Amino acid sequence: MAKLVLTAIGDDHAGLVGALSGVIADHGGNWETSRMAHLAGKFAGIVMVTVPDDSVDELISDLEPLEEQGLLEITAEVSAPAPPPSGTSLILDLIGLDQPGIVRQVSDALASRDVNIEELETETVAAPMDGGTLFKARAALVLPESLSAEELTDVLEELAVQLMVDIEIDEAQ
Repeated sequence: MAKLVLTAIGDDHAGLVGALSGVIADHGGNWETSRMAHLAGKFAGIVMVTVPDDSVDELISDLEPLEEQGLLEITAEVSAPAPPPSGTSLILDLIGLDQPGIVRQVSDALASRDVNIEELETETVAAPMDGGTLFKARAALVLPESLSAEELTDVLEELAVQLMVDIEIDEAQ
């Protein structure tokens, strides 16, 4: 079985997931993992599917009509097996007043220490008291063997002071 990672984006309306899942099912594919959302009037998603090796090309070809009908723009990539991550797994939670550059500064601090971001969710929400906007982020991290959770916590606490945000780091469950 081949693993494919599909990305899809299009104007949001009913039936998009059904159209995509129908093509996958028609080729004996199995919908395994996905993240999908309505963002600024668009439907955006990423999905990992497994499909019989001899159906990969035909599946990819049969996704094209979805684009031609204007339903979705789709990319498909065959995934090579990846080794499981090694190292300490942590969850980072961040909240603070929204400002440009938060993701860049945090991701730069993580990348400079070879910390892998396995998953990242962000959102902005209205602040309850002053009418401003809060930025929230949650990230699943994997530390390299050479970096301890305590060392990363120290680095991120310094960054939190600079950004005026609260950062919490916990062990992944």
